[in-house]
Amino acid sequence: MGRLIVVSNRVNPPADSGVGTAGGLAMALAAALREDKGLWFGWSGQTVETYTGQMSMQKVGGVTVALLDLEEQDQSEYYNGYANRTLWPLFHYRTDLVAYERSFDEGYTRVNTRFAETLLPLIGPDDLIWVQDYHLIPLARELRKRGVTNRIGFFLHIPWPARSILSTLPRHGELVEALFSYDQIGFQTEDDCENFVDYAVHDVQAVVSDGGLVEAYGKKVRAKAFPIGIDAEDFAETLKSDTAEAFRKLMVKSQAGRKMVLGVDRLDYSKGLEERFAAYETLLADNPDLHEHLFMLQIATRSRDDVDAYQDLRARLDTISGQINGAYATVDWVPLRYVNRPYRRDELAGIYRAAHIGLVTPLRDGMNLVAKEFVAAQDPANPGVLVLSQFAGAAEHMKEALIVNPLSREDMSEAIKKGLAMPLKERKARWEALYDNVRTHDVGRWRDQFVACLKAA
Repeated sequence: MGRLIVVSNRVNPPADSGVGTAGGLAMALAAALREDKGLWFGWSGQTVETYTGQMSMQKVGGVTVALLDLEEQDQSEYYNGYANRTLWPLFHYRTDLVAYERSFDEGYTRVNTRFAETLLPLIGPDDLIWVQDYHLIPLARELRKRGVTNRIGFFLHIPWPARSILSTLPRHGELVEALFSYDQIGFQTEDDCENFVDYAVHDVQAVVSDGGLVEAYGKKVRAKAFPIGIDAEDFAETLKSDTAEAFRKLMVKSQAGRKMVLGVDRLDYSKGLEERFAAYETLLADNPDLHEHLFMLQIATRSRDDVDAYQDLRARLDTISGQINGAYATVDWVPLRYVNRPYRRDELAGIYRAAHIGLVTPLRDGMNLVAKEFVAAQDPANPGVLVLSQFAGAAEHMKEALIVNPLSREDMSEAIKKGLAMPLKERKARWEALYDNVRTHDVGRWRDQFVACLKAA
């Protein structure tokens, strides 16, 4: 039996000593790679003046890692360009932010070709290849051109857009056709999978068989939803750490008897942070009796600072948060704490546990694991309430959350107020159902189901 080869834009297996920093996805993939003596291949994150095609091999946390350096032009056109200025906003339904430039498209194809050429000598005859996310959609096509006949699977971590949105992309047909070089495509939700099939049927006259087999371009690919989860058991262990407990105590002390509404996100326009701030301002405006009895903590870790849309968003959020505090703060109460620094996973676990409301309200999200981490971190005897966007993939399975429309500030404001006043009995009943789902549909199940289906493809 061959190995499992994971291919992603960046390679991030947990290091031996990085217990508190590793994400659940990295830990799950690393566990599978250690078990199969597999390989994790991707970009090192480093740039060189001239591309050489050379790679470095190393062991990280017991996982064999193969790293490739790219040129600065590659980073600009492939990563900052086509991946993050074209596909990311398009797949998150922000057609107003999409940048179409021929050089981006060329860079995207060039880097996927470089990935294929460098990976090719490492592939054994029975290896399974699992490609991760939107950066590498054409990779299977490039491998097939070079004679690779192995089973190759692809998982999309972000949403797959509706046909009307995807069709705004120049050469959208070529992007979809590239996916038919895979044996299996995984999506986060049934809705994403249906969007893909809908495009294939209406735009390229694909034939769909039982079990999600889609035939077009003279090829067949299995399309199926594999909702990702977290490692709930590992997260429970993280909660027992000294760091998590220290941060829980720090937040409880900082609350000074007030209730805490918590948001934890990467600073991104898809996360609905402006709309969330507006909803919180509406809550304060409509409920003066709540003043000085609660506060909102928004952790928004900066990302992609060299992309204009992210610079503009950060400036707007700085302004909005200042306006809210200027209008409502008193000498001993700051209604909105807005933080841009990153926190470790074990630190966040303690912060989650101290929160009364978890506010997860993206405008569009593939899954959103913060919603699941918040649930997993709660005290069973006195759990907080999850307020969740209907447009997060997690909403497909987490029905016991307070589901809201993130475009409606009134809807979100009312949900926060309802959560703050919710009786303990109802909070416990909702949490128990949510936690059962989080524990059952964990990241290990996601990984094992995808790999098993790919082996059977």
